[in-house]
Amino acid sequence: MQQQPDKPTRQSKRKRNAGQALTKLLLDDQLDWCQPIYADAPVTPIDDDGVQAIHDASMTVLEDVGVLFLNDAALRVFDQHGCDVDWDSKRVRMDRAFVMEQLAKAPSHITVTPRNPDRALIFGGRYFNFGQVASPPNVMDLDQGRRIGTRADFQNFLKLAQAYNCIHFNCGYAVEPMDMHPSIRHLDGLFDMLTLTDKVVHAYALGTERIEDAMEMVRIGAGLTHEEFEEKPRMFTNINSTSPLKHDWPMLDGAMRMAARNQMVVVSPFTLAGAMAPVTLAGALTLQNAEGLAAIALLQAVRAGAPVIYGAFTSNVDMKTGAPAFGTPEFVRAMQISGQLARFYGLPLRASNANAANALDAQAVWESAFSLQGSCSGGANLIYHAAGWMEGGLSASFEKFVIDCEMLQQIIYAQRPITVDASTLALDAIAEVGPHGHFFGCDHTQQRYRDAFYTPLLSDWRNYETWLDDGGVWAHQRAQKQYKTVLNEYVAPPMDSGHRDQLADFVARRKAEGGAPTDF
Repeated sequence: MQQQPDKPTRQSKRKRNAGQALTKLLLDDQLDWCQPIYADAPVTPIDDDGVQAIHDASMTVLEDVGVLFLNDAALRVFDQHGCDVDWDSKRVRMDRAFVMEQLAKAPSHITVTPRNPDRALIFGGRYFNFGQVASPPNVMDLDQGRRIGTRADFQNFLKLAQAYNCIHFNCGYAVEPMDMHPSIRHLDGLFDMLTLTDKVVHAYALGTERIEDAMEMVRIGAGLTHEEFEEKPRMFTNINSTSPLKHDWPMLDGAMRMAARNQMVVVSPFTLAGAMAPVTLAGALTLQNAEGLAAIALLQAVRAGAPVIYGAFTSNVDMKTGAPAFGTPEFVRAMQISGQLARFYGLPLRASNANAANALDAQAVWESAFSLQGSCSGGANLIYHAAGWMEGGLSASFEKFVIDCEMLQQIIYAQRPITVDASTLALDAIAEVGPHGHFFGCDHTQQRYRDAFYTPLLSDWRNYETWLDDGGVWAHQRAQKQYKTVLNEYVAPPMDSGHRDQLADFVARRKAEGGAPTDF
């Protein structure tokens, strides 16, 4: 039986941070923190025969074509389980019986518990969760335009992610802190994530040192023993295949280490139809499915029952230029069909909010709206890049973060159950008002008007003349003012001082040891 989430309500009565008890904060009227759940059934564009056909085609790819696993430890696992391993080419062929045997071990629901257990999240079933943009090298705002990301920018995105309740988890670096050396970036980045937020954190699976450091930091930050850390998922990582049909060494290394310690791994093939995948949607999804299932089977062979998520990131390219396109009709259908496939295997689904816009304009919003439609109507349980993504993932925008949060809140609110009973049918009110009155002043309205409707974060519903008299401020300008105000009001979540000190000592020691090796 699924755990029921808290009802999304107004934030006005929430307990405020120390020192701000007498001040009404900008986000006091946002929706309360909750675990959202879909009220709507997922959209299913293809029938059961279509799902079976994609499954069968994927199994044929795994059996006859195979997948390259550029990691000897992974090859040994496959070899030990009787798969056909070509050690020279590192190509693995696996039969469908092995794949399905491994998939059957994976959990359908995963609970990830961060250092603040009140922020625990369920992934699976009809539960859904949003995380902010991750990994672009550039940052945008209206003041300075597009520029290389810094640690200060990264920290500011973390503060926003902590402040907005519609952001449930951290997706990694909201913007790459390019002013930090790659050998120690993960140390300072995880330290910032663990101290500036108390929500679920992500670590990059980029080789041994980075993932081992990350797991140790999450353990220290929560004050856990090694046994307590491994008792349940506390964090997650995401790995991508190198399409077509390859998984590389560092991501496999990190993913296997995470799975071995019972931490959640999202497996997300990045398949662009027409370039890195067949030009047809069915063909691209077949490739996505084969690549993803191959890695999930590996992780179950490493540890039976390891928490894994079926990741989908199939879109198409602009065939005139070869540039990736997002928020397209093909992307929408790919996410919906990916949901059908994930449910076929009994796995949670990851999708994304993406767009290819180069400026904070209407294109950025409509492509994001379509991406969210496809992701959520497909039943995605974990939505990456939900707030702030721009330029096909090459930039993160502060204003876009706020604009996206408006959409995310509305999605959460729209999925609230609709009550139909004697009170909501309002027959007494209809009789009281009759054919010649209005409902503004009737008792039914007066008792409910404060919480009757959704209150927006950003929308301005005043008439044109009032809006113009007040300066005629456009949505992206309102978003700029809002994010700056939220940053000004930010207060870090509480953290045990002893845990924080141990975390700082660990970072200092690992920096002195050189951090993670790099190629330069």
